[in-house]
Amino acid sequence: MFAVRRTLNCKGRLLSLERPIVMGILNTSPDSFYDGGRYQSLDAALRQTEQMLSEGAAIIDVGGMSSRPGAAQISIQEELRRVLPVIEAIAGRFPEAFISIDTVHAQTAREAVAAGACIVNDISAGRLTEGMYETVAELGVPYVLMHMQGRPETMQQQAQYDDVVQEVLDFLIAEVGRLQAAGVKDILLDPGFGFGKTMEHNFQLLQNLHVLGILPYPVLAGISRKSMIYRSLGISPKEALNGTTALHIVALQQGALLLRVHDVAEAVQVVRLWEQLQSAQYSPA
Repeated sequence: MFAVRRTLNCKGRLLSLERPIVMGILNTSPDSFYDGGRYQSLDAALRQTEQMLSEGAAIIDVGGMSSRPGAAQISIQEELRRVLPVIEAIAGRFPEAFISIDTVHAQTAREAVAAGACIVNDISAGRLTEGMYETVAELGVPYVLMHMQGRPETMQQQAQYDDVVQEVLDFLIAEVGRLQAAGVKDILLDPGFGFGKTMEHNFQLLQNLHVLGILPYPVLAGISRKSMIYRSLGISPKEALNGTTALHIVALQQGALLLRVHDVAEAVQVVRLWEQLQSAQYSPA
């Protein structure tokens, strides 16, 4: 096991990962699985950003295209129309915020970083655009590398593995090599919960998340309100906060350093309780 890198260079500002941090989700799409359409207006997006920052979010992850199972891709022009005004407004009003752009397009990544984003979060590992790795290297920003089997339109039809943990690990190791060769310095690892995985695959990955520690990069866990929670419990995504909180503590125990969430206050509380648990000392009489 390597020592995990604990800082990210975000366009000259250092983001510390000495303790786990929370990434707040800001969807500007009309069809995201949980909060689609809620933050399409600029005012609503800024109010939500202000709330998430006040609750302790370290990163605001802005996305303009839904990646739920079965979701269709939108044009780059439509994605830019949705995300650029929001990123520019957040950067102007909340200059202390670290902004991530959730996109599969190199052009969107480039224009979002110019508008104020400082992290690129790509669910496709560069598979759905030309030159993503090279673009991120040129921009000099951290990159979230995620595993996905297939494409959002078809990924749940192709969820087959001989050993999901080993195959995801092998994929991440290979892609880290490609990113390093392209010149990307700061990398975050995301096993891709719900992206081309069955419920069983997702729980196997969560139970063995620690194996990603073979790589010297921090792990991001994106399990907030996902189907592995609400389908297991026979509830809706709106009712899945309690289950999300339960699995967040497992993710932290398994070594995750970033939680990507819809509900920032609750996730920050999880981090605080996990830290309390880690610091507890018992001396038997």
